[in-house]
Amino acid sequence: MHIIEDDLSGPEIRALLEEHFAHMLANSPKDSCHFLDFEGLKGPGVTFWSVWTDAGPKAELMGCGALREIDPAHGEIKSMRTHSAHLRKGAGAAMLEHIIATARACGYRRLSLETGSGPAFDAAHGLYLRHGFDYCTPFGDYVEDPFSRFMTLAL
Repeated sequence: MHIIEDDLSGPEIRALLEEHFAHMLANSPKDSCHFLDFEGLKGPGVTFWSVWTDAGPKAELMGCGALREIDPAHGEIKSMRTHSAHLRKGAGAAMLEHIIATARACGYRRLSLETGSGPAFDAAHGLYLRHGFDYCTPFGDYVEDPFSRFMTLAL
């Protein structure tokens, strides 16, 4: 696998993010969806990566993820998504480990995330729990919401 910082201009990543946005909206009410749109993912304090099968010309997009700075000691995971053709191949774990390592290198003391609460999000919950995240109360500007789960990892 090959992880690169991505500018979101490629058709493959745009299609994957459109699928991600649609999945969020299909499984949670609009007011409970907190994903960053394309402009938000390009915004200040956000770094976005994509993970590919390899670095060659025949590389396939496997997934993506982003890190947003909440404050100098706290980062937030955004837009973690694995392409449906590459589920259970380790792309999500590789991206998560990359984001955790980057957060540590940035000097963050905490890494948090918000994700959905229904069965469609069970695999994501399991991934984060396996990597040491625990459920927590809302952080940053989030508020309690039955359609959201909040998780955090002390770094």
